[in-house]
Amino acid sequence: MTDAAPSELMIRQRLAALGRTLPAARRGDVEAIHKARVASRRLREALPLVARGSSGRRLSKLVRGLTRALGAVRELDVARMTLDELESDRDVPGTGIARLREVIEEERQRLCADMGRRIERADLEKLRRKAIAASRRRRNDRGGARSRDPKRIAAARSRAARRAMALQAAMDNAGGIYLPDRLHQVRIALKKLRYALEIARELSGSRATARIRTLKGAQDLLGRMHDFEVLIMRVRALQGSDNAPNLQLSADLDRLVRRLETKCRQLHVRYMGLKKKLLDVCDHATAG
Repeated sequence: MTDAAPSELMIRQRLAALGRTLPAARRGDVEAIHKARVASRRLREALPLVARGSSGRRLSKLVRGLTRALGAVRELDVARMTLDELESDRDVPGTGIARLREVIEEERQRLCADMGRRIERADLEKLRRKAIAASRRRRNDRGGARSRDPKRIAAARSRAARRAMALQAAMDNAGGIYLPDRLHQVRIALKKLRYALEIARELSGSRATARIRTLKGAQDLLGRMHDFEVLIMRVRALQGSDNAPNLQLSADLDRLVRRLETKCRQLHVRYMGLKKKLLDVCDHATAG
């Protein structure tokens, strides 16, 4: 480990973060599920820099399966936390929240079981061996360990530049009006650029964090907006289900939807105020 290159250390750190959190995530721990999902996304962003071709695709596919399984449960956990917050809102009837919570709890039990099976099937030790071997192999192909590998740093910056261009395109497509699906694509592009910049920062030894913090703030804001939209869709699904609620409960759920829509539009105003800073980050990444 003393002569490990930064790219190998980067992979080891991300693998360790995933390995630490998965056992508790498998048991359904809310915080562990969140951390494991983030760790899996960070690992997915790093793998293409050390493992390419069919081997790299197989490793990425394995991690992507974990991300999706964790994400399905995490989405429900966020919905539960959002309902907890709304309970103190006088404009939201408690009956609608209680019924929606019942539906979410039932779905979470089912998805937790599926997530547990996916985690159990994932061969993390094999993933660790292959990912570390790939990072060492590419290092050795270049003539041994280096404190900083210019080619790999350039590859990381090039990847970040592509992520920045994708974010610019997503922001242009979203425009200035409230379009949830397009804003969700902006959020995804934000997340990918943030993780790509983190990797470029680690490999180059930079200490700059301001641009990454800007992306993190916007990601959290759009994530919150997406969480509200997901909850709205769940309310609409409940209202249109075979065991549809009675008229009073349906009216209560309508009030919940209106409150969530108001919150979404308030967050959209804040996002519009951040667009200039986000475009500046994109310009910096593409120039680099």
